[in-house]
Amino acid sequence: MTVTSKSSNTVWHHATVTRERRALLNEHKSVVLWFTGLSGSGKSTLAHALEERLYQMKYRTFVLDGDNVRHGLCGDLGFSDKAREENIRRVGEVAKLFMEAGIIVLTAFISPFRADRKKARDLIKEDFVEIYCECPLSVCEERDVKGLYKRARAGEIKEFTGISSPYESPETPELCIPTSEQSVDECVDQILEYLVQRGTYSRKT
Repeated sequence: MTVTSKSSNTVWHHATVTRERRALLNEHKSVVLWFTGLSGSGKSTLAHALEERLYQMKYRTFVLDGDNVRHGLCGDLGFSDKAREENIRRVGEVAKLFMEAGIIVLTAFISPFRADRKKARDLIKEDFVEIYCECPLSVCEERDVKGLYKRARAGEIKEFTGISSPYESPETPELCIPTSEQSVDECVDQILEYLVQRGTYSRKT
């Protein structure tokens, strides 16, 4: 499923409106915030809560959500290891385009394999911020908002991350957020403080 060859007879077109010019217009830098963690660990909840706070500060944002992307861009993919790899490859490419457009991009995907997350990091380079939503499997199962863990335990869902398919937790993420121990607001505050420290935007007085 992974695309290994590139289109022939194509040349990258360099636009006059650069990422740097967009940053000046937006009054913030663009970045990719890559939320990863088990199903139920709070990735989507946290990404959308953070987007809301950034939006209220009048910053340009967009959330690439795992479920939403599979309705269109990745609607042809299943959940085998190869399909998951291609899913993350596509998301990485789209996230990079949004970043070049000057957007603060928030991606909420399980992205269970370190190798796939590394490929996204290598593509996006220094503006890839890995945010690990650290949450024990037992807590994720207690939440089980979609009833997926119950179905996976019953054998109704094959290759389910954390049950019948592995999740490789990040070894050196930029941020490790204990989503089972902190409120959503506390988690958002932690990320916003990090963004100020890295220079994504300046704290408004």
